[in-house]
Amino acid sequence: MKLHHLQEVVAIAEGGSIRAAARALNLAQPALTRSLADLERELGTPLFERHARGVAATAAGAAFVARATAILQDLRRAREAVAQLGGATGGTVAAGLSTAAHIGLLPPALRPFRARYPDTQLQIIEGLYPTLESSFREGVLDFYLGPDPGSPLLPGLSREVLAPGNRVVLCRRGHPLAGARSLADLAGADWIATSVTADAADELGRLFAAHGLPAPRLAVRSRSALTVMTCLAHSDLLAMVPRGWTGFALTREALIPVEVAEELAAPPIVLIRRPDLPLTPAAACLLDLMRRALGNL
Repeated sequence: MKLHHLQEVVAIAEGGSIRAAARALNLAQPALTRSLADLERELGTPLFERHARGVAATAAGAAFVARATAILQDLRRAREAVAQLGGATGGTVAAGLSTAAHIGLLPPALRPFRARYPDTQLQIIEGLYPTLESSFREGVLDFYLGPDPGSPLLPGLSREVLAPGNRVVLCRRGHPLAGARSLADLAGADWIATSVTADAADELGRLFAAHGLPAPRLAVRSRSALTVMTCLAHSDLLAMVPRGWTGFALTREALIPVEVAEELAAPPIVLIRRPDLPLTPAAACLLDLMRRALGNL
């Protein structure tokens, strides 16, 4: 088995056909077909099932593609690390960020990161850890910053608590309930459920129940920060969001906190990554800059 076998199998899986993979790899289709046959013969099992519209990975093929993808990602990182240590400023950094990390940690890190690594491509994936597990499994993500999922991680990953969770109720400027001072004052309001945790809607209901209040009315459910901002700014909806939203430059004039007396605890913000795999200098730089911004959460 050689490196080109890994590249070819991944290309076939991504392209959905040998013809598409051959075009992507700039290979003759018969040569790619022979190479795949050699690999399947070596492994003793077919990796793809052929059908009229292309190919589909077998169970063994899917497992091989996942491993091959992770290996190729690690090889890419190795090349980029060596080049960056030699002074190069190119490469790729992939970070999984929750909404809180997007708003509180990314903005102050972007300018200095771009100044240090102007030719590095950032791949930012918004989401919570459970939705990003497949990206970790495939070796795509360098790290995740966001709320602790509170569940076991994939083997080989570690978590580091960076900051306590801290939330606030947010509304539009001029909202009739902007002066409320307790959750009881907000019991009759309509809410948008956000993605602070994987079960944000249930969590909001549990918070009200803990204070002897009926479950809030959920008018909108969304895991998009843009949707939440838009709905808050153009309606009387309320949302419970990370406190860092109150200082976000794009919304601080339009959205204001409702300072209720109750503590709105949240899962701590954690870093999840593979401790056995050193970050490339570019990825380490971005993570360091975002660590320095933890006070914004």
